[in-house]
Amino acid sequence: MADSRVTFDIAPRALVKVLAVVVLAWLWLSLWRLLMLVVMAIVLAISLDPIVDWLCRRKVPRALAAPLIVVLVAAVITSFFLIAGSSLASQAQFLGNQLQQAERTFWERAPAIIRNAMQHNGLLTPDATSIAGYVVGAGRLLTAAIVVGVLALVLTIYLLIEGRTAYEWTVASVPPDRRDRAHVTAHEAVRRIRSYVAGNVVTSSFAIVFVYVSLTLLKVPGAMLLALLAGVFDFVPVLGFILSSVPAVVLGLGVSPLVGLVVAGLYVLYHLIENYYLGPKVYGGKLRLSHLAVILAFAVGAEVGGIVGAILALPVAAMYPVIEGIWLKDYLGRDAVETHRRIERRKGVG
Repeated sequence: MADSRVTFDIAPRALVKVLAVVVLAWLWLSLWRLLMLVVMAIVLAISLDPIVDWLCRRKVPRALAAPLIVVLVAAVITSFFLIAGSSLASQAQFLGNQLQQAERTFWERAPAIIRNAMQHNGLLTPDATSIAGYVVGAGRLLTAAIVVGVLALVLTIYLLIEGRTAYEWTVASVPPDRRDRAHVTAHEAVRRIRSYVAGNVVTSSFAIVFVYVSLTLLKVPGAMLLALLAGVFDFVPVLGFILSSVPAVVLGLGVSPLVGLVVAGLYVLYHLIENYYLGPKVYGGKLRLSHLAVILAFAVGAEVGGIVGAILALPVAAMYPVIEGIWLKDYLGRDAVETHRRIERRKGVG
């Protein structure tokens, strides 16, 4: 009888690669929250580094300039919310009351079949116990966000001071024949991250001003809170600003049906202006992606790393053309990279 045994000859190098992938997957599953914190700190450090460099050129030691800038940014944000705190608190309470009233009106007018279905699935207006649970959960979430924010700021300070040394140490571990490509990739990553952060700050600022002025002129209550909500949600690509329009439209309808329709129209108008005018102007073609790519990146980022992952997914996705051109061109078809660039130029997304 013929010997039917099959022999597999696994090279040690291939075995090491497989083990490396397994270890990386295990580390991600175990430490993904810490890794997301590190990535967030890296983005902050890259964004603030030009300001620190400006101070260093004026004879301020980097060890002093880095914490000075980070503390200044944190102080400005904290001071703003403290100054506007009382107004925001009253507006938030009013907004909550209005939304509860709108919810009660909906349930009163909804057909019985819908109310029964909602009751069966536990989606009716929550009782006091569940509301208390939501409050406790929100408090824990706020506390965790503050702790993570402080840790991110501390890590940002150390990256601003020692980041270049850490970068040189990391690149030294790259094989010599690939170091030039690693430098080019890092340079492009820095350029795109700065473009992303600067663009989001500009568009979010425009969103805050636009919403606040518009809602104030329309006498919609809670204009300041709704404007800040629009600015914060604007950091979430595509979907964020749309979601922030819901409470504004509800409060607009509380003024009058016409005002509600006008508010909805203004949000749609600003969304179009940002996507097709402000975005291209601000990003300057450095970080432009198709809406399909943005939504897919947002969904993957949210699944992998929550809201932080969703926000960071856009610059990561925008890095793909760089990775493709620098690292993957030898593995793809001969004309794949050039074809992709032509498609992007034709569609106006690259």
